[in-house]
Amino acid sequence: MPTKDRSHPAVFLFHEGEGILLDCGEGTQRQLRIAGIKPTKINKILISHWHGDHVFGLPGLLQTLVSNDYQDVLKIYGPKGTKKHIENFKESFEFETIPKLEIYEVESGEIFQNDLITISAEKLNHSIPCIGYSIKENDKRKVDLKKAKKFGLETGPELGKLVEGKSITKDGEKITPDDVTEVKIGKKVAYVTDTRPCDGALKLAKDADILICETTYKSDLKHKAEEWFHMTAKEAAMIANQANAKKMYIFHYSTRYKKSSELVEDAREYFDNVFEADDFTEIKL
Repeated sequence: MPTKDRSHPAVFLFHEGEGILLDCGEGTQRQLRIAGIKPTKINKILISHWHGDHVFGLPGLLQTLVSNDYQDVLKIYGPKGTKKHIENFKESFEFETIPKLEIYEVESGEIFQNDLITISAEKLNHSIPCIGYSIKENDKRKVDLKKAKKFGLETGPELGKLVEGKSITKDGEKITPDDVTEVKIGKKVAYVTDTRPCDGALKLAKDADILICETTYKSDLKHKAEEWFHMTAKEAAMIANQANAKKMYIFHYSTRYKKSSELVEDAREYFDNVFEADDFTEIKL
């Protein structure tokens, strides 16, 4: 349930024109307005699962996009059953019209890639079909100008091929990408919610710069976490540790906790770099 201080899950990620919304809980539109984010910036919605606290904001958001003359094709990704649920939305509400939609039911592996980013999905372990996601900048090769000059390379298509990872031959000498370029590893954000610890969660969190992870209960309520297919602070922290994540932001707290700092302190016993993801937390990478 939402509280007076915390709304339902909705995480907005923006990168080079890609506006990605992870889940769309009740009140998402209002939260976007408070944060100063135009809904029309969203071109992808990644749904983890179809429990109400993660999707009740979706019908209203679709209507708002139409009201704002949204021209993009909105891509919605989710677990098996997503197409049926979207159709049920259309039948349940008197939409005059909705944006053009492309709906994808996903399970595991890469689900989207362009020149800038790769989005991957993995199955999680919840009481209904549930998917976690990672968004990673593609690795890029950067030219070392000093090394390039030694080979007589300054600008032009030859350098372009090397940046693309292809070898070239110049004056009878083979030049490999590693001779004149360095690989810059792209940043990675992982989103893991509503699950017991599982291989999918570990895979998504692997080497993440930011892991956004549910922490519904403190460690002393592991029996509750097992009963309701959620994680404790310790379990979330162990995933961050095992996956070599750099930083973890925890969210999706039980309403029994008045202060999220209780869960942060609990998690920090097992993983140092833990922070609370309070409403309107903004992270720049």
